[in-house]
Amino acid sequence: MTLSPSESYAKTKLMNKYPKTKKFADTFPFELDPFQIEACHALENGKGVLVAAPTGAGKTIVGEFAVDLVINSGGKCFYTTPIKALSNQKFSELSEKYGESKVGLLTGDTSINSEAQIVVMTTEVLRNMIYSNSSTINDLKYVVMDEVHYLADKFRGAVWEEILIHLSEAVQVISLSATVSNAEEFGEWLQTVRGDTEVIVSEIRPVPLYQHVLFGNRLVDLFGENHKLNPELTRLERDSYRQVRGSWREKPKGPKSLTRSEVIEKLDREGLLPAITFIFSRNNCDAAVRQCLAAGIRLTNSQERSSIREVVAKNIKSLAEEDL
Repeated sequence: MTLSPSESYAKTKLMNKYPKTKKFADTFPFELDPFQIEACHALENGKGVLVAAPTGAGKTIVGEFAVDLVINSGGKCFYTTPIKALSNQKFSELSEKYGESKVGLLTGDTSINSEAQIVVMTTEVLRNMIYSNSSTINDLKYVVMDEVHYLADKFRGAVWEEILIHLSEAVQVISLSATVSNAEEFGEWLQTVRGDTEVIVSEIRPVPLYQHVLFGNRLVDLFGENHKLNPELTRLERDSYRQVRGSWREKPKGPKSLTRSEVIEKLDREGLLPAITFIFSRNNCDAAVRQCLAAGIRLTNSQERSSIREVVAKNIKSLAEEDL
């Protein structure tokens, strides 16, 4: 979007008012979104922030600004995540960007460079540090709480709540959340327990979300025009119900469910791969892999298969036999 001379001047003046945000924003090959800049300005002003935005909108950039602040100005930043896999991923990303000597990892069973300026950890680790008065918390300036909407989880939510209540008021907290309906209410609570906290909500989804339903062997849009339920789905369901009722002499006939391998092949034909399938147990995940292998699904050409084998061979070369 082209700015008018007056808009361009106002934008430049605002950016000059926040030199740390400007310097950080200039490290990216793209322009930061307004909600990201607004959150960074709040941090530079010494406030805490609650950032609620859709998945994929770029909330983590705000968390990385806190990391950037301690790298350039001193102090420590803890980056908390709800699960070990996310902690490992963020540790890898930050180590690559800022250097291994400046980044640590604490996940209960793993401790790497725990006294580093930036420490990535699971949320429970930070809670335990607070209760044990750990010296690792000394000089802590920022805590990034990724996926802070876990606070609503009835089993683990208390961990997030305890941290937000008992963490020193001198620490700025960056709370990152998926879009929630009660962001303003949550922000008011944060104001009460943490002090000056700015609530920044973005409902813009940079990656469009399309929803489909696999009905038998047909892939149907979930919503039609005006975001209303697709009437074709209603018709298909009604026709299916009639078929199932049938005659008492007839075997009920509903839409034939596709096998897992047939679903994958259907997605491939529709141009919807790669895809992620959520299966809620490890055993069932393993079973799904075996089913796909047994079906002989092949989604790559010979050149791609060769490249995959090279990557695998390179990455397992250093592993011990018992780890393969």
